[in-house]
Amino acid sequence: MADFPELRQTVLDSTDPRALAEFYRELLGYAYRPGDEPPPAGQPDQAGQLDQAGQLDQAAVDWLVLRDAQGVSRLAFQLVKELPAASWPDSVPVPQQLHLDLTVPTFADLNAQHERAVALGARLLLDRSDDPEEPLRVYADLDGHPFCIFVAAR
Repeated sequence: MADFPELRQTVLDSTDPRALAEFYRELLGYAYRPGDEPPPAGQPDQAGQLDQAGQLDQAAVDWLVLRDAQGVSRLAFQLVKELPAASWPDSVPVPQQLHLDLTVPTFADLNAQHERAVALGARLLLDRSDDPEEPLRVYADLDGHPFCIFVAAR
């Protein structure tokens, strides 16, 4: 028997799991779990599709997983019909509830990753890049989930 459970992955709800998975795949350099890859160009994507009535299409996949370079599951994306974006830094009406912390080793890396995140569609929520003790920026991803990128020694 294991002494403790092991954290498998972090799951993010999304109204468009493919788009959000692609955002994080590009941002973090992860790869899809076999079988979760996007279809070839011109083919319909069965990930995260709702039918005409707004219900999950029973033929669709409502769950996508991204793995790191070692093949460890890190992030998963699950389809939801609607998702109110966090209103952080205000806690009303929707607190952030969860956010991802991402680190880079240098200030130059922080600036480079800022450009990448914004180019991928992230929205800057807070810029504390001038903080001498912990330079950081906070963003919202495509579905409004907050995430931080900050400078920290590895």
